[in-house]
Amino acid sequence: MGENTNVTVTARAKSKTVLSLLTEPIQWLQMLSSKLNPTFMIGVFLIYGLGQGLSGSLFKVVADYYWKDVQKLQPSTVQLLVGVYFIPWVLKPLWGILTDAFPVRGYRRRPYFIISGVIGTVSAVTVALTGNLAVTAALMCFLGVSASLAIADVTIDACIARNSIEVRELAPDLQSLCGYCSGAGALVGYLASGFFVHRLGPQESLGLMALSPALTTVLGFVIYENRTSHIEKKQAVVESVRTTIRSMFKTIRYPQVWRPSLFMFLSLAFNVSTHEGHFYWYTEPKVGPAFSQEFVGVIYAIGAVASLIGVLIYHKALKDYAFRDLVFYAQLLYGISGVLDLIFILRWNLVIGIPDYFFVVIEETATRITGKIRWMPMLVLSTQLCPLGIEGTFFALLMCIDSIGALLSKWGGGVLLRLLHVTRTDFTNLWLAVLIRDMLRFAILALVFLVPKTGQYEELLPSDVSQNNTSHEVDEETLELVPTKGKTEV
Repeated sequence: MGENTNVTVTARAKSKTVLSLLTEPIQWLQMLSSKLNPTFMIGVFLIYGLGQGLSGSLFKVVADYYWKDVQKLQPSTVQLLVGVYFIPWVLKPLWGILTDAFPVRGYRRRPYFIISGVIGTVSAVTVALTGNLAVTAALMCFLGVSASLAIADVTIDACIARNSIEVRELAPDLQSLCGYCSGAGALVGYLASGFFVHRLGPQESLGLMALSPALTTVLGFVIYENRTSHIEKKQAVVESVRTTIRSMFKTIRYPQVWRPSLFMFLSLAFNVSTHEGHFYWYTEPKVGPAFSQEFVGVIYAIGAVASLIGVLIYHKALKDYAFRDLVFYAQLLYGISGVLDLIFILRWNLVIGIPDYFFVVIEETATRITGKIRWMPMLVLSTQLCPLGIEGTFFALLMCIDSIGALLSKWGGGVLLRLLHVTRTDFTNLWLAVLIRDMLRFAILALVFLVPKTGQYEELLPSDVSQNNTSHEVDEETLELVPTKGKTEV
């Protein structure tokens, strides 16, 4: 009897554990919804999940095949072009100032969702339906798609920064929510991308990019936002912009701000991207593993799952650690994971008996998990550096600095591939490009002293910085709701 009772108790405990695993995410979302405006949650799901996640993953895979098979460009050239249509992300402070200082018919957020949606929809439809499109024209369409994602991202990021400041204990949770949404969307997008490229072709598949901006346009019409009760004069708008810019430059001069900002910039700029060289090598039948279009999508989908795992590890186990310690060990693991790329390019995996299809799963999983764990605390740190009152524009400034670093990473990788003569058919020196990239990843460890030692819940800015900016029309930020009792209907 005693043994049967123990077995029953154990079975019940296991069932409760499984049930809690299923209900915990729902309870977590309910908790966030009770403390934040539901329209803010919907915006995060649409912009991060459908936009950056689903559309971003489709864009990455389909655009690579478009440049390779339709335009027939060299990998180094594509790497440089990818940097060009990354420029709208560098201009995020401009989008932030526009949304903060230039309302349209009394609304600061709705019009820019609509504008970004229209730009993205027209650009995606144009490149999908126009045959024999010149390289320059195709690049302009890709710029439009990228600008659409960037403008929508700036608007929702302002709300995330505000909530992270006013409900400081939720700052890591909000970044986890964004990570989960983008990771889940990317998983679906990557799984579908190879199928659509194979069935429709790379150019026709670009038409799928119109889905996200079309829904972003709808979001602009339905999302709740208070209309401003007064119409500002041009002089007042100009003065508001000047005040915002002065506050931004004053804040960025604080050591608590410029030091971690410099680290984030350098850690991205030194992490040169050799992605296009890898992509061309993946599909090469003579010297590469000759992965099919469907399997390339599966590889990236596995990476999306790994990113979700990285977010989960951070959310469950790492958000209580100090910034500097977490960034150091995450960067170390990220550098070690990059060595797997080198082993794969040199085909040492075959020497030790690991097939290409299995080894690429190991490589992609390790890189994505460590990369996500490395970057999550940086995003949380960025939200904690934003002064209340100009948080939207200042967060856009920090993301602009990061985007410039990422742009230099892409262009640096393109230059490196060209210098080493990596082409569509010659991958002799690709291993050397990967080796140089890995050495730079380890070199970044010497810069970790720029990251503060403080915990992820602690306030970093001097109190006078936020106090000087709190009068900057704080009550007009209406895409989020902080108090539990005063919910606003959508």
